[in-house]
Amino acid sequence: MKFPPLISQMTFCSTSAHTERAKMDAVRSAARVADLLVATVDGGVQELYINEKRIELEARALLATIAWYRKQTDQWLAATNAINSVLKEIGDFENWMKIMDFDCKSINAAIRNIHQS
Repeated sequence: MKFPPLISQMTFCSTSAHTERAKMDAVRSAARVADLLVATVDGGVQELYINEKRIELEARALLATIAWYRKQTDQWLAATNAINSVLKEIGDFENWMKIMDFDCKSINAAIRNIHQS
C-alpha cells in the first residue's frame, strides 16, 4: 500500500523531528552525565587538595614542635653537663682534702716522732 506523497512527507518530517528531538535529548543527557562526572571528580580532587594543605600545616607545626623540644633537650643536656662538671670538681676537691688531711697527719706524726726523740 502506497501513501500519497503529502502523507509520506508529513510522516518523514514527523519522524525526522522526533529523531532530532531524541538526538538533542541524548546530547543533553550526555552533557549532564559528563557534568556530574566532572563535578564528582572535582569534588574529590578539591577534598584531596584541602587534606593535603591540612597535612602540610600539621607537618610544619610538628617540625616547629620538634625544633622546640630539640632546643629544650640541648639546654637540659648543657645544664646536666654543667652539674656533672661541678660535681666532679667537688669530688676532686674532696679527694684533695683527704690527701691534704693524710699529709698533715703524716707530717704531724713525723714532728711528734722527732719531738719525742
